[in-house]
Amino acid sequence: MHYVISDIHNDSLKFSEMLRKIRFTNNDQLYILGDLFDRSNKNPDPLDVYFNVLKLGDACTVIRENHDQWLAMYILEYYGLPERKRKKKEPYPYNSFQILQGRLTPVDMQSLAEYILALPLQCVVEVNDQKYLLAHAMTSMPEVQYEENYYLMGSSREKIFLDRGISGYTSICGHRNAENNHIWKNRKGNVYLCDCGCGFSSGKLGCLCLETKEEFYV
Repeated sequence: MHYVISDIHNDSLKFSEMLRKIRFTNNDQLYILGDLFDRSNKNPDPLDVYFNVLKLGDACTVIRENHDQWLAMYILEYYGLPERKRKKKEPYPYNSFQILQGRLTPVDMQSLAEYILALPLQCVVEVNDQKYLLAHAMTSMPEVQYEENYYLMGSSREKIFLDRGISGYTSICGHRNAENNHIWKNRKGNVYLCDCGCGFSSGKLGCLCLETKEEFYV
């Protein structure tokens, strides 16, 4: 089976619970539409999220997005400074950097940043003769390449995209908190939003099975 999850936001407990709930095995394929890190003030564990993703190996594809990219850029900027200047640098606005810094070496921190920046902005998947476009905020035709922020944050074309989607494909994204913390789809059924508010106190982690369109929540 092929599953899509988005916006874990440091919540390793919900991530692990979701993998158990869908009975995920190495014969399945998981797509994570980014935002592995930042937020989740209740037992945030970005390192455990990261290691659990790595353990999944080729059974997991992660899409690059805004929060993880911000973290990666901050890490590289921070460790690119002389040590005496690091204390004067503006602190990272979310909790991930401080938590990770307490558990990883500088070399491992920079390896994490390089891992994030090497992630794709979009991927194309075909399941049961249906073509899917997966990205964090918005998708595009595979042969069209927009600037990074289009995929990471969306653009002024967002309303048109949500209404119409991309012809010939089903688009699945995260980034925007879906209504009532449940997976949203447009009237045409060709755009899904899977950010269910994980990382916030009232939020959930949602998962969509591409074969059956079954929705799972923890």
